[in-house]
Amino acid sequence: MGSGPARPARRSAAARPGPPPPARPWWWRSALLGLLNTAVFFVLLYLASQLLPTSAAATVMAASPLAMLLTAWALAGRRPHRAHLVGAVVGLAGVALTLLGTGGAVGFGGLAASAAAMLVSSVGYVLAARWREGADPLAATSWQLTAGGLMLLPSAVAVEGAPPPMDTSTLLAFGYSTLIATALAFACWFAGLRQLPAGTVGLLGLLNPLTGVLLGTVLDGDAFGVRQGRAWRW
Repeated sequence: MGSGPARPARRSAAARPGPPPPARPWWWRSALLGLLNTAVFFVLLYLASQLLPTSAAATVMAASPLAMLLTAWALAGRRPHRAHLVGAVVGLAGVALTLLGTGGAVGFGGLAASAAAMLVSSVGYVLAARWREGADPLAATSWQLTAGGLMLLPSAVAVEGAPPPMDTSTLLAFGYSTLIATALAFACWFAGLRQLPAGTVGLLGLLNPLTGVLLGTVLDGDAFGVRQGRAWRW
């Protein structure tokens, strides 16, 4: 008899659209992960993209697998395998050979922003992998992206003001960046962190600059020279 009123409540909660509210510990976890993985990371990444040539920024970010391995060791006590360390160092060297020397001057401010973005995201990713219990991957990703966006909103309004008028192509690009390159990509990334160690997932980040080189060569007509071929063969 006492269970009767609870059933409609459960059914209405299950029928409610959108991700379920996070459990009590996940309120502050979502806020912290949103701060690290979204708010601070995106701001630093934007600064690095404005202050550094793309090649230099990508090379610094290619050190993230090594940073994630060491961060997981420090925060979660997961001692990295020697093969993972060697792979991270060799991958970083290959990315450096592929990209360095293809851009302009490198400034200290841009390097600092890029390195800070790498370190902040490494801590956030390791914490997300450590807190894999107690929340659905999609819901956890949704809440931390929401938290990070709300943290960025006041600064965006204060610095940029209202969004400018956007035509159809701009709206499509904005939609792709929001739904595919951010929401879907983050959901896949954090789902991977739940299934694999953070250091193993971090090694996949080395595919980012290499994919960029391929897309730039195929779609934008960028030169693919002897040095890039040697780096890939290495």
